[in-house]
Amino acid sequence: MKMRTTTQKRRKKKKVNTDRRRTRIPAVLCLLVLFSLHSSFAEKDKDKDLRKHFGLIFGTAYGPDDRPVYGVKIEIHPVGQKHPNWELFSDHRGEFAQRVPPGPSDYLITGQVEIFPLENGEPQKKQKKKLKAEKTIHIQAEERQDVGLHLAE
Repeated sequence: MKMRTTTQKRRKKKKVNTDRRRTRIPAVLCLLVLFSLHSSFAEKDKDKDLRKHFGLIFGTAYGPDDRPVYGVKIEIHPVGQKHPNWELFSDHRGEFAQRVPPGPSDYLITGQVEIFPLENGEPQKKQKKKLKAEKTIHIQAEERQDVGLHLAE
């Protein structure tokens, strides 16, 4: 027989519930929970699929000297609409890009910028020029369409 020291605590045996009816979760409830989780994940997958489908309009704006132009205001809208759906600006390399719904559809792309000629290293604000360009493109489906906008007076 072992002697217990005062630092050792007596361990009580846990009672095991032998009545299974009280602890069992109905199988129907489990199936409902699993079905609702599955349907919510399926809806999220559909949303992800819709975000994956798009056409891409990618372009570069060039000035009269055939160099890329920074800060050109680009407006893109479907042919037949007056107001632009998208407005963006060209970056330091003269490039711009816009996602559009997959086609088939036609888009009108317009670009405009004001430039000031330089004389002796200083811009001449009295001689400012407005440069414009327009181009119509066709997006057939989920594709990338490259555009070159050559701005002129």
